[in-house]
Amino acid sequence: MPLYDPYGRHINYLRISVTDRCNLYCCYCLPRKNIKKLPHHEILRYEEIVHLVRIMAEMGIEKVRITGGEPLLRKNIIYLIKRLKKISNIKKICMTTNGTLLKEMATEIYQAGLRHINISLDTLNPKKYAYITKVNAFSHVWTGIMKALEIGFSPVKINIVLLRGINDDEILDFAKLTLNYPLHIRFIELMPLVYTHIDFNQAFISINEVKKILKKLGNLERIPSSNLDGPAQRFKLKGGIGEIGFIGALTQHFCNKCNRLRLTSDGKLKPCLFSNTEWDLKTPLRQGKDDNILKTIIKEAIIHKPKWHSYNKFNIHYPMVYIGG
Repeated sequence: MPLYDPYGRHINYLRISVTDRCNLYCCYCLPRKNIKKLPHHEILRYEEIVHLVRIMAEMGIEKVRITGGEPLLRKNIIYLIKRLKKISNIKKICMTTNGTLLKEMATEIYQAGLRHINISLDTLNPKKYAYITKVNAFSHVWTGIMKALEIGFSPVKINIVLLRGINDDEILDFAKLTLNYPLHIRFIELMPLVYTHIDFNQAFISINEVKKILKKLGNLERIPSSNLDGPAQRFKLKGGIGEIGFIGALTQHFCNKCNRLRLTSDGKLKPCLFSNTEWDLKTPLRQGKDDNILKTIIKEAIIHKPKWHSYNKFNIHYPMVYIGG
């Protein structure tokens, strides 16, 4: 049965953070101050995640995305994928990864049933990659992307966080990839949730600026979205075999059609990324509360999903590695 919030938005998409650990140290993601890693017992167990997804699938959730931190760092992630695949009503299972372990794990996660994958890659330059992430792993990531295409993942999406003075000179290079590869390139506006190691005002680039730059490659043809798509505006270049997408959370709000909820790695349900408001599902779950009680909490979170995000620079102090990228 379809699930709607008070503003008529069809809520059918759940993003699940399975870990707060990451093996990269991206300059725009990690806070200036060291953050404490969650103790192991605070992280949702796979059985608990499956339980909550099954409940939400009964309520109307149809799509789930496995995120982190870096989800491929979580031991036996294959087990979770297989269990999620068996849940009735879940039509689409996706993953967002930094790609550093994808080469080694692509075949295994594909065989487990995963078909849709997003890889975070903010530059095509190995030296810049090391500067952004503090890890020299560009070749591992690129090889993983090619491996995913070879195996048959579809779509394979590349997420690029736009950073002025760092990767804005590569916007055309990323877009040109869609002429030769069936990749879905996603340009994403920088979204500061905590104080990081870069200056937001200096680094921010709007989607409109990116679109102006891409005019050098010709007109962008609009591609219609489906009801299970994320927030990206979808386009393609003439003759392209891939896609170009834009996610402008700050300058081009998509709140009016936001269809998602977020389950944090420590079991909190967040109806809006740009909000500190969350509902604890882990505690009642571990207390053995009836599923109807858990559904009541989930409905309460959906009822309080804001009409518009109330983003205010640095008013959120919840690192993305906790929330799920």
